[in-house]
Amino acid sequence: MSVDLLNIARSGVLAAQSQIGVTSNNISNVNTDGYSRQVATQATQDSQYLGGNYYGTGTYVADVKRIYNDFAARELRIGQTTLSTAEMSYNKLSGLDQMLSNTGSTLTSSLDGFFSSLNDLADQPSDTGIRQTVLSSAQQLAANFNQMDGYLDSEMNQTNDEISGITDRINEISKEMANINQELMKTDTPDPQLLDKQDSLIKELSQYAEVNVIPLDNGGCSIMMGSSFMLVSGEVAMSMGTTTGDPYPTESALTYTLGNTTLKVDPSKLGGQLGALYDYRDNTLQPASQQLGQMALGVADAFNTLQSQGFDLSGQVGQNIFTDINDPLMAQGRVGAYTGNGGTAVLSATIDDVGALTGDSYQLRYTTSGTYELTNNQTGAVANLTLNGSALQSADGFTLNIDTGALAAGDRFEIRPTANAAGTLQVEMTDPKGLAAASPKITADTANASSAVASLVSIDNRADTNFPGTGSELTYTIDALGNYTATDANDAVVTIGTTTGTPPQISDNGFTFQVDALPASGTNSYTFDLSLAVGDNSNAIAMADLADSKIMEGGNATLADVFQQTKLDVGSQTKAAEVSMNSAQSIYDQAYNRMQSESGVNLDEEAANLMKFQQAYMASARVMTTANSIFDTLFNAVQ
Repeated sequence: MSVDLLNIARSGVLAAQSQIGVTSNNISNVNTDGYSRQVATQATQDSQYLGGNYYGTGTYVADVKRIYNDFAARELRIGQTTLSTAEMSYNKLSGLDQMLSNTGSTLTSSLDGFFSSLNDLADQPSDTGIRQTVLSSAQQLAANFNQMDGYLDSEMNQTNDEISGITDRINEISKEMANINQELMKTDTPDPQLLDKQDSLIKELSQYAEVNVIPLDNGGCSIMMGSSFMLVSGEVAMSMGTTTGDPYPTESALTYTLGNTTLKVDPSKLGGQLGALYDYRDNTLQPASQQLGQMALGVADAFNTLQSQGFDLSGQVGQNIFTDINDPLMAQGRVGAYTGNGGTAVLSATIDDVGALTGDSYQLRYTTSGTYELTNNQTGAVANLTLNGSALQSADGFTLNIDTGALAAGDRFEIRPTANAAGTLQVEMTDPKGLAAASPKITADTANASSAVASLVSIDNRADTNFPGTGSELTYTIDALGNYTATDANDAVVTIGTTTGTPPQISDNGFTFQVDALPASGTNSYTFDLSLAVGDNSNAIAMADLADSKIMEGGNATLADVFQQTKLDVGSQTKAAEVSMNSAQSIYDQAYNRMQSESGVNLDEEAANLMKFQQAYMASARVMTTANSIFDTLFNAVQ
């Protein structure tokens, strides 16, 4: 029996030693991120039948378990993805909000400064120094538009770089996960350290996107990104990446590669930091850039239009101050063709009415039935356009022009009417004398058959005998066929002729003008007084009045309102993102605490266990001492 007693004590010592080792390992890893506590499970050894009774033969450590709750881990992963999404959204939006508030204030100030200089010009229209100040203010305004557009472009590039960096890290995790699965397949009992590392990688992965874990029999797991694609399948690691955007190359697209096959991924289905970055780039940053372009177009068009309706110091019709909003390069940059198009068509977009623009983007699709479907990407509204020659005129302030080639069924184009406007805005005028502070007097007869407007094109010869001035005004009467008659102040016929070109133009008596359209029937009459007074400031006053004129957004906003609305939208999104982040943090904390309550190391509990196992070790050692003493006594007794 002494031999049995010694073995029993021996087994107790070894078991207690193992328990102390596991407990010590828990305590030493209390601050190790991702460590799951371990528990040694003891079992009784087989009993021995002797003398009609069963006697215990000791104990042994049957298993060292890693305490892990799959449901708590899944809840934590979901909480991590939600929190990472909210944090990334808030960080990006708050940065943009701060930039628009700080840097954007210079744009607002420069616009105010430009209007202030125009007020000075209205007070002294012939002052060359004030005219130079107006041009300098215009140049500063254009420079601030360029600067703000540059900031947004820089933010776009940085966001693309962040996306690329995350996909690189995801690929590293994918390979590590596949290697861990391979190691776990080599043994029947999973290594807790490998399982902890696996769990830490999955948790990190859940920061970047929604993760679905599929357990394998050997302790490994396969990983699915959201419900989109498999990232890790057993020992096989797939990869993610980015490719040039379609149809705009600077807006990188997300890809997934399996073998030799590469497919595009919809980031809106992924969540996490990846989903947040794409959402920020496509639904906040890009619209903000387009709204800034909308404001730039409004500035250029409004002042260029008024310039064309006035006289400069030389008595000529005013020329553009800013870049023409329908410059051919700008018009082509507003349309992007998808790479999968089967046709050869090259399209451009010209602006017809800046006031009708909304800052939205559109998609044009040529269907198999031969229709042109224009879809607003923001509102989802669909309109069928009619091809008139090579032009497709929309109701949203722009016309699409098929410059070359032909469309094939299924061809798609993305249209951004305000794209690049802020970045390309420049001041074209160099001579301050070119500012058109004075106005001609063109009066439409109240009995006109239509509301068509007449506007000056050029002053050709002020010395012409019949040139209209104060007291010698000319009245032009135009019929539906384009025939016209010019009469003087005494109703005597001066000239007779026919309009030319589109829109219809008339050039005689020392000047050229055009009308929007001919009347459908009847006649339209316009009276011209084109005398020039150096002190005339009527057109300068009209320019200064643009500060408060609601010429944007269908007559609902001023020029400054467009940018203010952009700042308000971003500010509102930032506040909503902050609320979402705080809510997500609370949910994550609950999930984390639940996980820690099961898998985390509690020092008080481990200290109590350490004392318990230490006492068990000492007690078993005491049994061994007792067994040894009994054996010695028995051995001495038989000598």
